[in-house]
Amino acid sequence: MSFPVKFKWDGTRMVPLHPAAERLCAKQFVAGNVYFLQEVTERSLSSHSQEFAFVNRAWATLPSELAEQFPTPDHLRKRALIDCGFYHETILDVGTNAGALRVAAYIKGEDTFAYVVVRGPLVVKRVAKSQRMHGHDRMMKDEFQRSKTAILEHISAMLGVTPEELLAKGTT
Repeated sequence: MSFPVKFKWDGTRMVPLHPAAERLCAKQFVAGNVYFLQEVTERSLSSHSQEFAFVNRAWATLPSELAEQFPTPDHLRKRALIDCGFYHETILDVGTNAGALRVAAYIKGEDTFAYVVVRGPLVVKRVAKSQRMHGHDRMMKDEFQRSKTAILEHISAMLGVTPEELLAKGTT
C-alpha cells in the first residue's frame, strides 16, 4: 500500500517535506521509474468544523424516537454517511442464518458505529468512511464536500427542516 507524501517544489525538483517522508519514498518508489504527480487541494478547517457544528445542533434537537438510535453526535454523523453511500462494506458468508446472527451480534458489540444486517447466511457490515483531515485514509476536498452536502440534506430531512435552517446558528 502506498501513502501520500507532501512535497515542496524548490524550483527544480519536488523535495519531500519531512525526513521521514524521504524514507517512505525510498520504500514506495523505485529510482528511475516514472510517476504521475497531481496537486491535491486540502479542504479547509472551517468547512470541516461547519459540518461538525450542524451535526451537533441536529443531534441536540433529535425527537425522542430518533434520540435512542443515536446516543452521540458521532453516531448520527456516521450513520448519515452510511445512509448516503459513504461507507466501506464487508460481506461475510457464515454458512447459516443462525451463524450469521451470532457473528452480527458480535460485530455490533465490537463496533457500535457499524451498520450490520443479516441476509440469510450473509453478514453485511458497513462502516462510515473517515472524514479526518489527515492520514492516508482521509477524504479529499471533493469527496468531503459531496459527503457534507449529502448528510446535511439527509439529517435535515430527518428533522423536517431545510438544510439552510440547519446551517443557521441557533436554528432547530
